[in-house]
Amino acid sequence: MRVLLAGGGTAGHTSPLLATADALRRLDPATEVTCLGTPRGLETRVVPEAGYPLELVPPVPLPRRPGADLLRVPGRLRGAVTETLAVLDRVRPDVVVGYGGYVSVPAYLAARRRHLPIALHEQNALPGVANRLGARVAARVAVSFPDTPLRGAEYVGLPIRRMISQLDRAASRAEACAAFGLDPARPTLLVTGGSQGATRLNQAVSAAAPALAAAGVQVLHVQGKHGGADPAAAGSSYVIVDYVDRMDLAYAAADLVLCRAGANSVVEAAATGLPAILVPLPIGNGEQAQNARPVVDAGGALLVDDAAVTPDWVAATVPGLATDAPRLQRMSAAAVALVPRDADERLARLVLELGATRRDRTGGAR
Repeated sequence: MRVLLAGGGTAGHTSPLLATADALRRLDPATEVTCLGTPRGLETRVVPEAGYPLELVPPVPLPRRPGADLLRVPGRLRGAVTETLAVLDRVRPDVVVGYGGYVSVPAYLAARRRHLPIALHEQNALPGVANRLGARVAARVAVSFPDTPLRGAEYVGLPIRRMISQLDRAASRAEACAAFGLDPARPTLLVTGGSQGATRLNQAVSAAAPALAAAGVQVLHVQGKHGGADPAAAGSSYVIVDYVDRMDLAYAAADLVLCRAGANSVVEAAATGLPAILVPLPIGNGEQAQNARPVVDAGGALLVDDAAVTPDWVAATVPGLATDAPRLQRMSAAAVALVPRDADERLARLVLELGATRRDRTGGAR
């Protein structure tokens, strides 16, 4: 069977895509997986590193407001669909899977034109424009959260890579702390804004470095490509890095994470039992606050408005939580049982079923 996985831009799309690709190969090693992305996304690095072929087509951003960019969308979309059709004709997949974002709309339209079955996966509790459109033509619609408002939605959870879904944080802590030059005997705060970073969070937490150090809290700060963390904060108890390939080790080193509430961050923290302070991005359609709500309601995380996260707030709040081991244990227990850890294989089985149905209908012809 041949499967085309379409998604890219940020880790929010590439991480579940790669988790699904790995699961497809585990369930059926003969499956041929090809990924579809754009030249400007994270996929240009992480997909080849994971060992999967990558095809590239032009991005088609969908503006949120009327303007000149909106007028250019039809022409850009026609060009992207034409190039995606050429990819489909080369790869000849049995099924196309979309994860939303810039590359998915051309993939959905091209797949429909070639009469190929479409599956889509929506990461967020509130779907984006691409997947709201895609759900109209998809044969199967999978979602990360139970109440996601998409037609025909099937709750499978968010696919996360097995290095994270199977992580034993306690067993890996010594190795993880050694990898980042941290002391395994001290409480560790992990700060991350995702692959793009979160400049405001970076500035607020690094400015509170003296208060964290005074409380005995060490920090692993993954600042992302946009930076913003204060280099003056760096030292033996405050480690600043731009990017981490082994997020499993980052989670294993941590006792608490302060992060955005993208679907990946929420689900990975919950799946590993890592207590979280979730700070939704203050733009968009409110999906990040919705992503966070189930874990917060269960007691596994705190939800804090972006505007409230100042250096003074961090200094007054985070050290006390990071050093409160009994409370962190309660938060961990509340989070870890909340999300499915096998969403990668659930989605992979759905995709294989869809592809098999087409092959049965066509007699295996492509």
